[in-house]
Amino acid sequence: MAVQIVMDHNGDTRHVFDANNAKELARAEKRFRELTGAGFTAATRTGSGDAKVIRKFDPTAEETLFVPRLVGG
Repeated sequence: MAVQIVMDHNGDTRHVFDANNAKELARAEKRFRELTGAGFTAATRTGSGDAKVIRKFDPTAEETLFVPRLVGG
């Protein structure tokens, strides 16, 4: 099972999906496009445990983290 973790002002929301299920995979890809389109940064972990920013949906990623755009002034 794969998971998309969405960070926001409430903490985090986890969306678990089966990458072998076409319907769930399509929903995960749609969520990816919606979140990145809304300004979230998406990142996955590399084999060494480091984070890597991604710009395209990766159906093989076990975990994708979405961080909202930072606003400062």
